[in-house]
Amino acid sequence: MIIRRRNLLGAAALLASGSARAFSPPDALVEAAKRDGGFVNYTAQIEDLELETIAAFNKRFPFVKVEVVHMPGGQLIERFRAEIAANKVVADLVDHSEPGLLATLESAFRDYQPPNAADYIPAAIASPKLWPRLTAGWCIAWNSELITEKPQGWWDITKPVYAGSLGVPSGYTGGSTWARVMFERKVLGADYWTKQALLKPRIYPTNAVTADALVRGEVAVAPVAYPGVVPKIRDGAPLGYAFPPEGVPCFIFAAGITVAAKRPAAAQLYLDWCLSEEGQTMLIRDLGHLTALKVAPLNPPGLDPKVQKLWFADRSESERVRPGWLEEWAKAYGFRQ
Repeated sequence: MIIRRRNLLGAAALLASGSARAFSPPDALVEAAKRDGGFVNYTAQIEDLELETIAAFNKRFPFVKVEVVHMPGGQLIERFRAEIAANKVVADLVDHSEPGLLATLESAFRDYQPPNAADYIPAAIASPKLWPRLTAGWCIAWNSELITEKPQGWWDITKPVYAGSLGVPSGYTGGSTWARVMFERKVLGADYWTKQALLKPRIYPTNAVTADALVRGEVAVAPVAYPGVVPKIRDGAPLGYAFPPEGVPCFIFAAGITVAAKRPAAAQLYLDWCLSEEGQTMLIRDLGHLTALKVAPLNPPGLDPKVQKLWFADRSESERVRPGWLEEWAKAYGFRQ
């Protein structure tokens, strides 16, 4: 059954009530998932955030035990490729921050579409087998105990006032940081890097490490993926953030159920829930994700898509320009892998 999009009046009522349309899976799928008992989830998502997602899912479906295998994107894709080559795939579900890269392995995934497939932006779907479980966007974050001049736009963090206090996640981390790098080069221009590099920013290996450095006070300000900031603010960290008006570069985690899955029903129940309005609302509200649904059930505080427009890379252009633009980025910042 395809779940239809609600109208705008329904959306307003939903926001006012603070609840999302409940996920109602078929009884047959629930019973099959109970028989499976659990599944193996390969993910490049920040591990703590994935565990929170699973905890929310288990409030509805406590009988599904999810075994998380977490790795950075590059390591995860190499492990999955090696398992395919050896015909020893362990994963039931694979979730990766580079949809185009995962799509090159499309034959390793089952035919799948969620019940609300029609509600998703077509451009966000990596393939008919791989779906945008997670959508995240970049913001500018700062340690409010260390700075008084709070940046609001991307060009603000090229100002001399932030010299020696700026952190930047490496462009080579994976699909998440590449989305930011491509946005900077395409929307802001190559001179953005040149100007920012004059501040001698500290380059960190991942977004998560950068967010940790902000909390510790190693740096005072940094571009950070919003999901890396939300749990820390919730836990009392002295962080603030802004979604820049020049645009919010977004990246998507594509997820699919493997052909070799030994417990496909449990994996499907989890993926269906994550892609449902209920699951997407939890991801936005609790973990700071955005959504690839055509109509967002809600937006995070400080984000008005009419003012701070979400920016998604064209997949074919991204693959074409990535090697050269990453080299330009590394040269501008004097970065070596």
